[in-house]
Amino acid sequence: MKKYILFDNDGVLVHTEPWYLKASQRALKELFDFDFTKDDYMKLMINGGSVWQGVEALGASIQEVNNARDKRNKYYQEYLSNEDIAINDVQNILKRLSAKYKMAIVTTSRRVDFEIIHKNRGIVQYMDFILCEEDYDFAKPHPMPYLKAMEKFKAKKEECIVIEDSRRGLRSAIDACIDCAIVYNEFTTTQDFSDATFKINSLNELEKLLEDMER
Repeated sequence: MKKYILFDNDGVLVHTEPWYLKASQRALKELFDFDFTKDDYMKLMINGGSVWQGVEALGASIQEVNNARDKRNKYYQEYLSNEDIAINDVQNILKRLSAKYKMAIVTTSRRVDFEIIHKNRGIVQYMDFILCEEDYDFAKPHPMPYLKAMEKFKAKKEECIVIEDSRRGLRSAIDACIDCAIVYNEFTTTQDFSDATFKINSLNELEKLLEDMER
């Protein structure tokens, strides 16, 4: 029986990924005249890595990359503060789930961005804890984020389920030996999720999935 739900954040609870891509594209174009495509971003979402690898390979200095990163972060935070990043009915779904399950968010987001994302959003109140980029040494697709979450709950792997939307997150869950449900996200729909334990079209289907698993 599942007792613990480990949620990814971006693309699962909020619709932020297109804005992260746009902020990265804007900074790379302005500072290096470098065209960073959605396909480039998808490769990073599958394999991990940095959006700055392309300009580093062209000889950009550490200081230039740091300046670009700062500008990207500034643009991203502007988008987070001003664009519609909500996913329909998430708060109500989490409220219902919290009556039966303990829940946490395990994200590669920086905590400063996470706090902007979730200001007055009514999501984190249902979580027992949050793990952000600063909370572990190795990011997804490494299994450490989900292993650390499982350790904090003092949970067994068979008691947990991960909710993800990307291949990178799925690999992290698989290598942590935790069942993973992939939730549909049009931004990541072309990725290979053939080895996911479950696939759902929206978070609304998660409740029924969990109920069916208890039978």
